[in-house]
Amino acid sequence: MKPWQIVLDTNVFVSALRSRGGASFKLLSLIGGGRFQLNVSVPLVLEYEDAAKRADLALTEKHIDDVLDYVCHVANRREIFFLWRPWLKDPKDDFILELAVEAACDFIVTFNLRDFAGSEKFGVRVITPREFLRILGETK
Repeated sequence: MKPWQIVLDTNVFVSALRSRGGASFKLLSLIGGGRFQLNVSVPLVLEYEDAAKRADLALTEKHIDDVLDYVCHVANRREIFFLWRPWLKDPKDDFILELAVEAACDFIVTFNLRDFAGSEKFGVRVITPREFLRILGETK
């Protein structure tokens, strides 16, 4: 069975760095394990970096850079050659949907489900980290 293809929204990435106790951290810790494949683009990695370094985290910038380096190492790196914006309610989220479509993703994993209404028209389901962990059999 081929691994699920996903995109993590920035809020999930930052949440994973903020606390080791939640579904976001569990999901981030499973990256690179072969059960799913994370997809990133340059704009998304830059947004991860900016949001993480602005957040009040108990991590140094070096630790954040190390996590980002690992993510870039194990993720599918995609280039986006099409822009059909605006599509979503929040135009700042369109690049995440474009990445998910380009990578033929099964899921966008986010806490902001409503922000991605309409993604299903492209065959992309929008789910929370806990829901994705349930699909992976990591939680009930």
